[in-house]
Amino acid sequence: MSFLKIINENLRPKKDNNEVIVLDLFAGCGGLSLGFEAAGFTTVGYEMNRAASDTYNANLSGICYNEKLFVGFRYPKADIVIGGPPCQPFSIRGVQKGMEDARDGFPIFIDAIKTIRPNIFMFENVRNLMYSHKWYLELIINELTNLGYKISVNCLNAVDYGVPQNRERLIVVGHKNNFTFPNKENKKVNVEDAIGDMMYTTPPDSKFLTKSQDEYIARYEKASCCKVPRDLHPDKPARTLTCRNLAGATSDMQRIKLKDGKRRRLLHREAARLQSFPDWFEFCGNETEQFNQIGNAVPPLMAYKIALAIKDSYYNLCKQNDNYCYSKQLNILEAI
Repeated sequence: MSFLKIINENLRPKKDNNEVIVLDLFAGCGGLSLGFEAAGFTTVGYEMNRAASDTYNANLSGICYNEKLFVGFRYPKADIVIGGPPCQPFSIRGVQKGMEDARDGFPIFIDAIKTIRPNIFMFENVRNLMYSHKWYLELIINELTNLGYKISVNCLNAVDYGVPQNRERLIVVGHKNNFTFPNKENKKVNVEDAIGDMMYTTPPDSKFLTKSQDEYIARYEKASCCKVPRDLHPDKPARTLTCRNLAGATSDMQRIKLKDGKRRRLLHREAARLQSFPDWFEFCGNETEQFNQIGNAVPPLMAYKIALAIKDSYYNLCKQNDNYCYSKQLNILEAI
């Protein structure tokens, strides 16, 4: 099955007979939730950015509340909690203030787990949290372990799960049974598999690099000893998509070299496909807001593979103890 058929058909929200509620904190535009809805779960999201929550609500079956979370927030009941606490405090691209950064969402995430006590939870973050901020990750894991969870930690690369992009993310799963991360896939999906039908076109909204930008990038690549130009290469997966290299006109921007030698910046739909968003998934907001949503998102196809693994763990626990898990008909408005 082609990559486009996989994302456009397999990544559609569907529901199992037994509704299991998944609470998505710091939900963004819904990349993580889309993967879980495609696996048969019912989602409820929370996201403080209005354009991102509008995108979530425009595309997913679940509802996303445009609210800013805080320690002590009152949540609805949920069987599973997922989320991506803001990664800027720990990203190698930032100033790396860690827990001193006001954007650190881990106290909120841990407080939510304490309050909800889900059967299983998962959070994702940047790979650097395992290295420069390892001590803080260990602190987080100790807090969650003390709540009675077994913790499984791994660094997954989206390219190993059918996504045409090298994107490493830290994945942490808390469970009360056994959990196994999804197996890596042998076949790598390349840029041409994802955007080959459009990458050499020049639609009306195309933005081309200027001569001065080309010259600046050439100096940048020479100074950084870059042997292979950082343009998108059709026979390789893309490098990591970020807000900065999508929305910003920087030397590191994502761009395509056309057959006439000109280079243009990536289109929204191209960026979305490289993140494995289906073509039917529409983004709300202005150009920068849309690029930021795409750059911040968890690739839905990788999220789907993780969701299936979590689903196996969840239902295996149910089989062991019939009273432990049960179908919930949740009235969301009453629960909040």
